Amino acid sequence: MNVRLALRGAIGPAITIAAAIGVWALAKSLFGIADFVLPSPKAVADTFVADPQPFLIATGETAISATIGFAIAAAGGIAIGSMLSLSTRVERSVYPITLLFQMVPLVAIAPLLVIWCGYGRPAVVASTAIVAIFPVIANTLAGLRSRAPELDELFRVLGAGRFATWRKLAVPSAVPSIVTGLRIAAGLATIGTITGEFLAAEGGERAPLGIQITTAMRNFQTDRVFVAVVLAACVGFALFGLTSLVSRAVLGRWMRTG
Repeated sequence: MNVRLALRGAIGPAITIAAAIGVWALAKSLFGIADFVLPSPKAVADTFVADPQPFLIATGETAISATIGFAIAAAGGIAIGSMLSLSTRVERSVYPITLLFQMVPLVAIAPLLVIWCGYGRPAVVASTAIVAIFPVIANTLAGLRSRAPELDELFRVLGAGRFATWRKLAVPSAVPSIVTGLRIAAGLATIGTITGEFLAAEGGERAPLGIQITTAMRNFQTDRVFVAVVLAACVGFALFGLTSLVSRAVLGRWMRTG
């Protein structure tokens, strides 16, 4: 039954993607657009099929960085949001500072990441975590603050301390909000990874997708740019899909035990 529902849900996006590719091919044919401006869908597919290994290696490298950065953002965001929820004074002092993760452009601080972390995966992972962490902090804090005041009063009457109230009341009630934050962060993680790779990744045989894109762009190999962009989108969809599956399982358990 779940497989059938999943297939039904995939029909709409598949039709949309097919229609977009058809419009792309039609525009290329009708307007005679040069290949270095807009390659045909067939040219893009042929480029990947002719030599897939560099693209597959790059996709794996990007996926590893995105996953590590997302995991750091998830753990750090939940921890920081939980810490802020335990004290209004701490929240007022620290929460405005966490807004810097959202407001400061990554390209502005990327040089600092290179200085602190060096070129390579550490700087890329750091950029991923910086981009993805704020939604987790904000949604965790909102979820932990959204419980009914009457329940807090009940826990106080029962003699529960602040930590016990947080663990047994606040966290279970915040699960849906935390899940939402994680889904948003999963969508942002790949953006942070590719941006970090533009500025801090290393080239060579194991160059990630960001390097593949910049190298192909300098050489006017637009077909290779398209292949790398599509694969980057696949990494983003995979991370978001995995997060959604895990989140659905967690929510299902929360609803059964809540």
